[in-house]
Amino acid sequence: MAVFTAVSEDELRRWLQRYSVVGPLTEYAGIASGIENTNFFVTTTGGRYVLTLFEKLTREELPFYLNLMAHLAHRGVPSPAPVADDRKQLWNELNGKPAALVARLNGTSTMQPTEAHCAKAGAMLAKIHQAAQNFNMTLEHPRGPRWWRATAPAVRPFLDATQANMLDDELAFQFAHRLPELPRGVVHADLFRDNVLFTGGEISGVIDFYFAGDDVLLFDLAVSVNDWCVNAAGELDAARTRALIEAYHRARPLTSAERAAWPLMLRAGALRFWLSRLYDLHVPRRGEIIHPHDPEQFGRILALRRAESAPPWRD
Repeated sequence: MAVFTAVSEDELRRWLQRYSVVGPLTEYAGIASGIENTNFFVTTTGGRYVLTLFEKLTREELPFYLNLMAHLAHRGVPSPAPVADDRKQLWNELNGKPAALVARLNGTSTMQPTEAHCAKAGAMLAKIHQAAQNFNMTLEHPRGPRWWRATAPAVRPFLDATQANMLDDELAFQFAHRLPELPRGVVHADLFRDNVLFTGGEISGVIDFYFAGDDVLLFDLAVSVNDWCVNAAGELDAARTRALIEAYHRARPLTSAERAAWPLMLRAGALRFWLSRLYDLHVPRRGEIIHPHDPEQFGRILALRRAESAPPWRD
């Protein structure tokens, strides 16, 4: 269980007293998934919620994320709306950590998506990008290029010579090809299959916005394609890729500059997750039980994307 900060039943009951709208606690349980934060499912007489204790995000950063989720929920994106306490605050401290209560969304993730699932994901990502256009808060994407450069020295000692050469070469390539003309905005930055919930074939929830920030919108699309549209070897499935991209494009048309930059962004998305998984594996934090993702998966994906050039959609 990825629980970094333990919370007893009595501690949770006392904390929930400031949220009179949710009613008394009836049940709670730690959530096994997750690397960054401590999460619990919380059930009260008033409904079902998710409690998150933020292990890395600062008190200064939290308003961006919580207000973003509220903003998106208000504009029709099925994001987990934060619950305000009796003083209309969206977060409070619990056991020394900033903590927030959000609505628990219905649905389940699909780990074997069809073309139809991918199309729904692409359309939802475009909806997020459009809904966030008038969000009035800004925050640099926390796992963007600045983080890549700072993290590489920490993971390089754990790589063999071939991997280290690929890391150094890819970083040099990415920093030599920063493209300021590409559209930017708020990105989810982690719209993987396990962060999208389906009910009856429709998306009923989008969760885990805590890597969101301001970045290139096309990067967000590439991150999603690298998870939703690959086979076990990390190769792109042409039909699923086309379904996701075309659904996105119908809602937010891609510019000619974005289409030209697509291979670059696929590589950037793979680099980001290779680095983060290497870091989570080799530089772990203390927790009860932590299950980091395998970095080799995105090492393979990055190697494949570096060997590819043709965009996977038809004109």
